[in-house]
Amino acid sequence: MNIIKNIYKWIDERVNLEDLVKFLGKKYVPVHRNSIWYYFGGVSLFFFIIQVITGILLLFYYKGSADLAFESIHFIMSKVQFGWLIRSIHTWAANLFILACFIHMFSVYFEKSYRKPREMTWVTGMLMFFLALGFGFSGYLLPWNELAFFATKVGTDIAGAVPLIGEPLKIFLRGGEEVTGATLSRLFGFHVALLPGIFTVLLAIHLLLVQRQGMSEPLKFEALKESEKKNDAFLSKFPITRLTSLVINFECIGNSCSFFSFRIRKKS
Repeated sequence: MNIIKNIYKWIDERVNLEDLVKFLGKKYVPVHRNSIWYYFGGVSLFFFIIQVITGILLLFYYKGSADLAFESIHFIMSKVQFGWLIRSIHTWAANLFILACFIHMFSVYFEKSYRKPREMTWVTGMLMFFLALGFGFSGYLLPWNELAFFATKVGTDIAGAVPLIGEPLKIFLRGGEEVTGATLSRLFGFHVALLPGIFTVLLAIHLLLVQRQGMSEPLKFEALKESEKKNDAFLSKFPITRLTSLVINFECIGNSCSFFSFRIRKKS
């Protein structure tokens, strides 16, 4: 314990952690029958962090070219120690990330949490949701198998049906008239560089706004008198319940990877 206290004191003397602890100590989380929806923002962030970690690990072995992409996936799945697990975690976490974002955005919408003064929080959240869909679309082609090839062809054809900008958008996404190795290289660049960079900036703004403005309260909860409202200190029960939800989510990923591992399929 003395070692931990000394480390904390050493860091506090340099970055003034005490002010942050006092700030968090004054934060409260409203307690009402819809409080469970508060957790899906943190769950989305948890899955994003899982995506970043597993994505970096996969980058050590993945080759983003038409000649080597499929072979590198096969190597990861069959030769790299725990490679099948890392890829399965990345794939399942991607699906659960989209689901968690979807639930989070709709819970915010139906609770009317986008109202003044949280308009910018809503806008940054919606932009991140669209980027999350972009992550899914750009990452789907990377295994370079038949399923990914034809799914990307259909997806870009749908984009091409948009009036006025459809055809230029389709060519931009494909890197040409057809889905080729150029498409793979382009979507790989989007997936590992462009989209993560934009997403990280928006995430920092979003979290700053949430910390600055606090948790949104439902309209019925706001109408109550202060004496009738129930709040929990942010540093008391909330971290424990949040940690419990993250453990449950990690269990979901682990079980999904164990029983429903993704196949390699045929090369495109």
